[in-house]
Amino acid sequence: MPRFSVIVPAYKVQAYLQECLESVLGQSYPDLEVIAVDDCSPDACGALVDEFAARDARVRPVHLPENGGVGGARNAGIEHATGDYLVFVDGDDTLAPDALRAIADRIKEAGDADVVVYDHAHALWTGETVRSPFLGQLTEQGPAPFRLDDRPLLLKLPMVVWNKAYRREFVEREGLTFPSGAYADLPWTVPALLAAESVATLDRVCVHHRRPRKTADAPADTVSGSGHFDIHEQYDRIFAFVDARPELAHWRPVLFRRMVDQLMSVLGRPDRLPRTARAEFLRKSRAHYRRYRTKGAAVPLHARLRHLLVRTGSYRTYRAVRLASALRRHTTRFVKSLARSVRSAALKLHYRVQRRLPLRADRAVFTSHSGRGYGCNPGALESAFRSFVPGMRTAWVARPEHHHTLPTATARVRPGTAAYWTALARSKYLVSNVSWEERFAKRAGQVVIQTQYGTPLKRMGLDLQDRPAAARDTDFTALLADVDTWDHCLSANRHSTLVFERVFPGDYGTLETGQPRNDVFQQATSADVTRLRESLGIPEGSVAILYAPTHRDYLRGPRQTLDLERILRQLGPRYVLLTRAHRIYGAPLTHTSGGRLIDVTDHPNVESLCLASDALVTDYSSLMFDYANLDRPIVIHADDWEAYEAARGTYFDLRAFPPGAISRSEDELIDIFATGHWRGSRSTQLRTAFRERFCPYDDGRAAERVVRRLVLGETAGAASVTPLAERHPVPSAAAAFGGAPLASVERLEPSTDVLDAAGGTTR
Repeated sequence: MPRFSVIVPAYKVQAYLQECLESVLGQSYPDLEVIAVDDCSPDACGALVDEFAARDARVRPVHLPENGGVGGARNAGIEHATGDYLVFVDGDDTLAPDALRAIADRIKEAGDADVVVYDHAHALWTGETVRSPFLGQLTEQGPAPFRLDDRPLLLKLPMVVWNKAYRREFVEREGLTFPSGAYADLPWTVPALLAAESVATLDRVCVHHRRPRKTADAPADTVSGSGHFDIHEQYDRIFAFVDARPELAHWRPVLFRRMVDQLMSVLGRPDRLPRTARAEFLRKSRAHYRRYRTKGAAVPLHARLRHLLVRTGSYRTYRAVRLASALRRHTTRFVKSLARSVRSAALKLHYRVQRRLPLRADRAVFTSHSGRGYGCNPGALESAFRSFVPGMRTAWVARPEHHHTLPTATARVRPGTAAYWTALARSKYLVSNVSWEERFAKRAGQVVIQTQYGTPLKRMGLDLQDRPAAARDTDFTALLADVDTWDHCLSANRHSTLVFERVFPGDYGTLETGQPRNDVFQQATSADVTRLRESLGIPEGSVAILYAPTHRDYLRGPRQTLDLERILRQLGPRYVLLTRAHRIYGAPLTHTSGGRLIDVTDHPNVESLCLASDALVTDYSSLMFDYANLDRPIVIHADDWEAYEAARGTYFDLRAFPPGAISRSEDELIDIFATGHWRGSRSTQLRTAFRERFCPYDDGRAAERVVRRLVLGETAGAASVTPLAERHPVPSAAAAFGGAPLASVERLEPSTDVLDAAGGTTR
């Protein structure tokens, strides 16, 4: 008997059915059967089902003699199911990688709960994936399992069948079946949650629910206008279920309020109901309101208008309220737009006035990553300005949510304010790692220092003109206009200098001084490392791996192909993963943070994370060039090099000149750490060659050299650099653990190969 019976109804989804079935059969948890139900589909769905059944014995095809709708197809699937748990996946949706393994683990933790509720994401036709907005309801904190009475807010989640797993014995005991109709999910999911004696939640995206493209002649909703009247009948079934069980009577007011909210939602969507059907829909909704209203039940203040409109059932009143609401919204938008225009004009005038006033030679303004917190090269230079230039007054441009990261001695400036434009107009030194405001006009006497933010591996600047996926909406004219304001551009090495001067052509001077942000790697002490590890919650005696992948230009959303929890299980209790997503995504790599899997995406200082870690795992991020200055192990996980190279392009083949071991699969990555290859002699040789090429100047005094050269005007001795052999970066905590492998598992199968720099294999 399999653990899961995955029921896939298929009707007119031939374009997506193959991807759906492959996502199920490709799960890392193989103990499953697939009940693929061809709902008498007129396209090739039936043939696809048979093709999959012929090549995989876990697929059980079911062909219905006539179309019965999604409810009937699911019922047919249940009749053929033999698994412990039922999982429903629509024929145009997909399961996320390792979803069934995560669900199985949660079921085990929850003691075979009747229902397990998990998260989903909407897969838009553009390729973008958007997670559902109900994250708070799926928290795994607190008792597990529980009853719905303990977590009533679960009813706020979408009442759909495909974001839950159901114990088959529970389904049979309760006699749950799907009715016909467009809203067939309602009278299944609500009774299932109400009747379940044990419920568990899983805060992980397990399903990608496809959202079809809107067309000019087709509504966004796939249900026809008349089909939406089916919602009334389905609520009849729900209330009949509740009325038949006196112990559920206290749920009646809750379900009543939910019914009103959903009815008004359907009525308010012009893509669901044709205009001619809305009055009739509202009249029928009024009848249901009067039928199921529970006397004495309180109605929240914010919902009283909705209840009033449904209770009266007057479509004219409803339209009048809608028109009044629309008028109010338009008026509000107009007033806000007018206020923005007035404010913009006032700031333009303010900036023009400030630019006519004298420059302040003792003022310098800094920013990093368009208003983010204190850090990167501008942060290191800001500190050096205050340390080496007596009387220098500095200001940092950052959004308010990042002001807590700024030193107390530095003035805080919000972007777009009068103080911001004053700083741009009157400060002599302007330091940034990105472009300044488009309206910024450089004055005579101002010194613009472009610090960049790393050694380039991926193509950038003008080299993106033939890379549309990477360039996206880049305005190359505006880019060159910004370059024309630069006086100096910092470079970490000769490679960077050659790239920058070609892709950012201009009259600026390039300074090969090293990366100021890397100075801390030579200045930090072992006490600093210990303090940072304690602040991050890294257990003493653990090996902390910093996993920091870069973004993908050929994908709109984050790419996560590694099962981080499995990696930790394989490596054993001595390993800890610090996961840091690229800032472009604004979301973590994992929503399970704590214990040995620690999300550090929002940590304000990546240099601190590097110091706290014992090894870096990355793909094509420029962080590898900075991390090499610590002389700590680096592992490159390059499982999509060809796709990345095709979309973005690189300046050299990282596989031929890596800073350490290279993996191409999850198993290879595990093997690198399990065998100790991550810090073996070959990895050390590769890292040494990498450092010699890309880290010639990062000796801990890069920021000082910049200030002495550009602000104090010193030239004598400014170019002296400590040789690599004489540098002593602070050692990692794991350096004291000896040379033996630290993993508690055996090596993986002999067929698993670890790639070396030459593309061969090594052990």
